[in-house]
Amino acid sequence: MRREEISRINLGNSLDKVANIDPRGYGVCNILYDSARKYTGYPLTMNAAEKLDSVLKEDSLVYILTGFVLPTHKKAEMDGIVSSMLLARALVRGYSAKPVIICPEDNMPAVKSLSAVMGLHLFDSIEEMYEYSVSMSYIICPKEKGQAEQLARKLDIPDAVISVEAPGANRLGVYHNATGTDVTELEAKTDIIFEEMKKKGVLNIAVGDLGNEIGMGAIKESICRYVPYAAECSCGCGGGIASEVSADNIITATVSDWGCTGMIAALAYLRRDIDILQNEALQREAIITASRSGMIDMTGWVVPAVDGVDCEVNVHILRLMRDIVKSTIKYENTGDNWYKGVDRLGFFNNLSAPV
Repeated sequence: MRREEISRINLGNSLDKVANIDPRGYGVCNILYDSARKYTGYPLTMNAAEKLDSVLKEDSLVYILTGFVLPTHKKAEMDGIVSSMLLARALVRGYSAKPVIICPEDNMPAVKSLSAVMGLHLFDSIEEMYEYSVSMSYIICPKEKGQAEQLARKLDIPDAVISVEAPGANRLGVYHNATGTDVTELEAKTDIIFEEMKKKGVLNIAVGDLGNEIGMGAIKESICRYVPYAAECSCGCGGGIASEVSADNIITATVSDWGCTGMIAALAYLRRDIDILQNEALQREAIITASRSGMIDMTGWVVPAVDGVDCEVNVHILRLMRDIVKSTIKYENTGDNWYKGVDRLGFFNNLSAPV
């Protein structure tokens, strides 16, 4: 195995571990990660980054789906929108790509505020976005199923579609929050767009942290077995909260934003440009800006926290990922004898390439 392959595996493992640190002690991240790693057969963050890196080029069209509306005050949550906008920035910086945020109307105040924080020009049409550099656009996804189906059919085929903390319907077509409440009327039907693109052979990646998100249908059996409300919800529909929508490439994390950040960190390594990954100041400003734009923490408070984890802990998670990537790049040309010894003993041979 080449040295870089060993570095990619180990860096991916480290980024996965950071994304799955469990400060709340829930343990759900361990349940999801175990199954996701078996499904992927490779570090989750690095697998997704390698797949993206293989298809992206200048002007590549990428759809980023996000936006989970919580029944608490019927507002969109922080998790998902923050890292989705940071991902848009990373794709522009690293590849001169053309990212399109597809989300419910509820997220639009944050999208408009965060685009300026990211340094990107924001347009409401894909055509206009292509006229200008350092730009992105947005599409508001309907909450009515038929309208979402119409939108999905008329959208251009992108180079990739990525879902970050976006709701996925269960086997009965019902959408749920974490505790099994029916939130179908609140949610944009972005999963319809995701499935349409998947049918067309588009590279698809999904990030989730519970099991009710787009893509998590790939590990539904494990989710239904071990995650509360997954098999039997509290709304009475009988379908549970587990998403039926499956993705070819999944990332699971304690907080979906952390999983997406891990993927961005892996892209930064692959491109050898640490600034593809946001710095601490930008991470902090993004979280505060999203909060000031009305996005709510999972607790319902309008505070700069993501899934109950305060802003500074999120910054520490990012800082650790940045330091890991910088160190891997710094030492990639040293210690050849050590790497040859590791390679010769064969521990990593069964993980030589993503599946």
